[in-house]
Parts: sequence; structure tokens; C-alpha cells
Amino acid sequence: MKSLEMSTGRVFVLKLESGEVLHEVLEKFSEDNGIENAAVTAVGGIGGGSRITVGPEMPCDEKITPIVITLDAPHELTASGTIFPDENGNPIMHMHGSAGRDGRAVTGCLRAGVTAWLVLEVVIVELTGSGAVRKKNGSGMKILEL
Repeated sequence: MKSLEMSTGRVFVLKLESGEVLHEVLEKFSEDNGIENAAVTAVGGIGGGSRITVGPEMPCDEKITPIVITLDAPHELTASGTIFPDENGNPIMHMHGSAGRDGRAVTGCLRAGVTAWLVLEVVIVELTGSGAVRKKNGSGMKILEL
């Protein structure tokens, strides 16, 4: 295990509008507001056509092939994640959540393209400090390094 001490900074509340793509909005907002590091929570509706990564295909060796599910209708979402910069200083969101509809749920990574439906509320808590960077590893994924 590795650790890094940070402190809290500013807090932002965002309301995404129908059709906005979650990771695109959060990364652009972070860039525009000088947010380098953050803890993020989201709650609300996501639209049909949203894509959630639900795990790697097996066997899982050096080349990781994600399994992506496309939602067929609007779902309710609760999620949490982080924003940390990549090697070029660009803010990158990593968020996992659970989306449910009619007694069924899908849980996974929201990076594949989740769109807001009706209302999607997000709270960003800025973390101040440095040392956390997402670096591309052998699988092509940007992994957090401290």
C-alpha cells in the first residue's frame, strides 16, 4: 500500500442536464476551475444508451479487454469516484457506481460514457496537495500512482 496526505479545498455542486456526458463535463469543469485532485459523488438519472464497464473478459492477462453494457432505458444512479491528473496534467475522472431500474442493477466503471437523464447531481470536493498522477501502464489503462 502507498498513501498520500491531502487536505480539502473548495466544494462544488453541479447539476448536469439531460444528454451531458458525465466524465466529459467533470473533466472540463475541473480544467476550467483549476481542480487537479478531487473526490466526487453523483446521484440521479442516467439515460438509455449510457455505457458501463462491468469487468474484464477472462482470461485476464496482460491485455485487458473490458466488458461494456449499454443501458436500454433510463436508470437511477449512485456513484463515487476521484479526479486526478494524467502525466500531461489533464484531469481524469475514475468513478464507479450502481445503476438500477425495475429491480435490476448494473455496477461498474462509468468512464465508457454515461449521459445525464432529467437530473444528475454531482458534488466535487477538491483535494489540495500533490503527488497523485494517473500513468498509463502496460494494459493501456491510466492507473493512479502516488
